[in-house]
Amino acid sequence: MHGKMRTRPSGIQDRSGGLFEPDVLLPGQFFSFFRKEGGFDRERRLMLAVLEDAIDCFQKYAHTNDLRGRQLFLESYEWIMSNEKRWLFSFENICQIVDMDPEYIREGLRRWRAQQARAGVGQIVEGALAAERGEALAKSPLQGSTIGM
Repeated sequence: MHGKMRTRPSGIQDRSGGLFEPDVLLPGQFFSFFRKEGGFDRERRLMLAVLEDAIDCFQKYAHTNDLRGRQLFLESYEWIMSNEKRWLFSFENICQIVDMDPEYIREGLRRWRAQQARAGVGQIVEGALAAERGEALAKSPLQGSTIGM
């Protein structure tokens, strides 16, 4: 038995060699995870939700007399009109990441607000809120302000 080597039957192949070999990836395959269509889909959806919420607050509370509503409007207005780019979730950066033109959105919101003010929507909304609370409609210092117009 000393001089003889054991041989495997011819039908069986040795597959253990591939188990310990490194995987081969092309640079394009490795970096595709980090591209915007690869690994950042959830982050882009979050940014789009932040943008959608800000625009919703802008439109919903643009003409309200409610103190909390005015605060939400002013916060969304300041965020949208800011040219800040140092913060990841700034309006400018979010628009860039989701491929939207920030100036186009700003101008559209300005026009929308001006049209709503001319149509008297602010008075209707404020009157409905006051009636809901059982109050008389009183002139607020914030009512009729011309922020951004």
